[in-house]
Amino acid sequence: MSATPDDLFARLEQLNIATTTHTHPPLFSVEESQKLRGNLPGGHCKNLFLKDKKGVLWLIVALEEQRVDMKALGKTLSSARLSFGKPDLLQKILGVSPGSVTPFALMNDREIQVRVVLDARMMELDLLNYHPLTNHMTTSICPPDLQKFIADCGHTPVTVAL
Repeated sequence: MSATPDDLFARLEQLNIATTTHTHPPLFSVEESQKLRGNLPGGHCKNLFLKDKKGVLWLIVALEEQRVDMKALGKTLSSARLSFGKPDLLQKILGVSPGSVTPFALMNDREIQVRVVLDARMMELDLLNYHPLTNHMTTSICPPDLQKFIADCGHTPVTVAL
């Protein structure tokens, strides 16, 4: 069974990770988020759930304005050709639906099937914003705490300049 936002918040509290969460109407795209977020501080991010031709799963976490060239990214990661993972696979592995993809969903990847890639420029910011397993909230977290959370989920992310 997939974790809920309350499960996530409890885990963050266990890890002594301070976050702030804002509730808003459901958001399904970066464009919708830009229109509705107001003055919410920090880097606003997008998350791409990808699968390569050999079946390797990837979660790419980057600033929303970062252009991601799939062909170049595949070369950078030494992966086979990349494409978007299907919604049913996303739900099965990360326990979220399209529009709610987030690094927080790594807590649902108990078999450590997803390789995590963090945008280097994103990780230089003081504060980052992600959906907490649902697209009707946004949670702010500092980069070192994001890395602490990801490590606690059993993942070892790579940080690359996208």
